[in-house]
Amino acid sequence: MVRSVAVVDDGVMTQHNQSRLVRPRSGRMVAGVAAAIARQLGVDVTLVRLAFVVSLFFGGLGVLVYLAAWLLIPEEGQERSTAERIVGG
Repeated sequence: MVRSVAVVDDGVMTQHNQSRLVRPRSGRMVAGVAAAIARQLGVDVTLVRLAFVVSLFFGGLGVLVYLAAWLLIPEEGQERSTAERIVGG
């Protein structure tokens, strides 16, 4: 199922047809994890980034989640994630 969502990345409203979770090449600050999650959920990327920052004050679990997502979510235009490329060779 392909769904169409309107997303605000750095103040610009864009329409995305997204069926799988991918880290975008645009609208990212570090690795695009927050932007990917925001696009998938159809929320503003600032809210996702804020959630990661707030999680730092509650045991730092957000850092582990961010790093895992960075490895597991493929970059836009790539078929496999970083973890798949490391494990699969």
